[in-house]
Amino acid sequence: MAKEIKEIQTNDAPAPVGPYSQAVLAGSTLYCSGSIALDPATGEFVGGGDVQEEARQCLKNMDAILKEAGASASNVVRCTVFLSDLNDFSKVNEIYSEYFKDNAVAPSRSCVQAAALPKGALVEIDCIAEL
Repeated sequence: MAKEIKEIQTNDAPAPVGPYSQAVLAGSTLYCSGSIALDPATGEFVGGGDVQEEARQCLKNMDAILKEAGASASNVVRCTVFLSDLNDFSKVNEIYSEYFKDNAVAPSRSCVQAAALPKGALVEIDCIAEL
């Protein structure tokens, strides 16, 4: 039997900047697209070039999508963090750790440096959650 596949969309996170969904729920697994530091109300970048402020906004956007699907940070089992500069690793880790501080188990994760991120972002974060 095929899993039900449902698009998850919320106005509390930025609209996609391309032809993709904010998230897709397949059965009980939620696949959230990468979030960059856009303000959902204005579409403008948050952070003014501060990677920690960008990371906070990425996670705020991701959190809004998780909530729309009936999930939270505690449901996240996997993340990928994309950085425009791997030297920002420890700065982003501080913010990332704050977001997941109440999880019984930290999500698995990869963190990589990307040659370029959408709209010139310094950080992008995606996740997979189990509902």
